[in-house]
Amino acid sequence: MLGTVAWHNRVDMSAVKIVVEQRADGFIAYPLGMKGVVVGQGDSYDEALADVQSAIRFHVETFGPASFESETPVLQAFLAEAQLA
Repeated sequence: MLGTVAWHNRVDMSAVKIVVEQRADGFIAYPLGMKGVVVGQGDSYDEALADVQSAIRFHVETFGPASFESETPVLQAFLAEAQLA
């Protein structure tokens, strides 16, 4: 699981919550709580996760702390399904 952000010219990857979705044509992954579009993809869960982690590192190296929507990190993320009438 992922933990807290440390700013010492790098991001502690354990701080970022990442959603991984399985689609018919592969997997996509994206972080929660970041500004801009940061997406990874792959033929497997692990490939998509590795790809998005690389994209997050690049994004943070490029934009620094401004990469995150706020200084309050996402503590938990939940996935729910709702039936529409």
